[in-house]
Amino acid sequence: MKRISWIGLTLCLCGMLGGCAAKQNTVCEVTTIGAHTAVTPVPRSLDWWTQRHEGVLRRIQEADPEVIFIGDSITHGWDKKGKAIWDRYYASYDAVNMGFSGDRTEHVLWRLENGEIDGISPKLAVLMIGTNNAARDEYTPEQIAEGVTAIVCKLRNDLPDTKILILAIFPRGSDPQRKDKSQDASYNPLWAKNDHVNRLIAKLADGKTIHYLDINKAFLDSNGVLTRRVMPDLLHPEETGYEIWAQAMAPTMVKLLK
Repeated sequence: MKRISWIGLTLCLCGMLGGCAAKQNTVCEVTTIGAHTAVTPVPRSLDWWTQRHEGVLRRIQEADPEVIFIGDSITHGWDKKGKAIWDRYYASYDAVNMGFSGDRTEHVLWRLENGEIDGISPKLAVLMIGTNNAARDEYTPEQIAEGVTAIVCKLRNDLPDTKILILAIFPRGSDPQRKDKSQDASYNPLWAKNDHVNRLIAKLADGKTIHYLDINKAFLDSNGVLTRRVMPDLLHPEETGYEIWAQAMAPTMVKLLK
């Protein structure tokens, strides 16, 4: 199996999960590609997915993006319900949306290994991925965190001058809460699983090139409830949700883009 190692990267996955101490300026064995599904790069056999991937490849040839967004359907939604907010906040950066609905960590890894960051040098990469892994019982929080780590290390290795902003995985409704249209989302096991992953990936931040930001409370009401006003299906933001996202992230983005 193929191993990925990076000199100078202050990450050690076993340290992140409690097994060893991370060391600066040493070769860190981050993870083994192929060790489990979350770290095994694989494409999806869907026509729209292939076409979107090819579209991203064309887009990065045409533009010199200062910012890239990488993720799943929540990020993909910037092209839809979040489009007006995207244009207002990110168009001036020639930002590229690399969000693909339904993607899990393994799909993002494949996309990054197959051209989506080739030949570019953005100032900032915004990453949020993992909720689709969490929705499946076969992925543990530790495995999902390893998938995120592998993505971060791929970005760090291939885009050494790019700052990486890891976003906490957003809160979400459970399957029963989402099916009952009269319900909002209170804290539930799936939300808790995402939070477990968030606690692990937060430790990837070094405060220099890799940063972590948790804006999740901005989506909740005063009782800590995720409402359908913000995320109508208790997973994907409405336009209101994208405005909340952009505003909550703006101070950090401005700081990192200086």
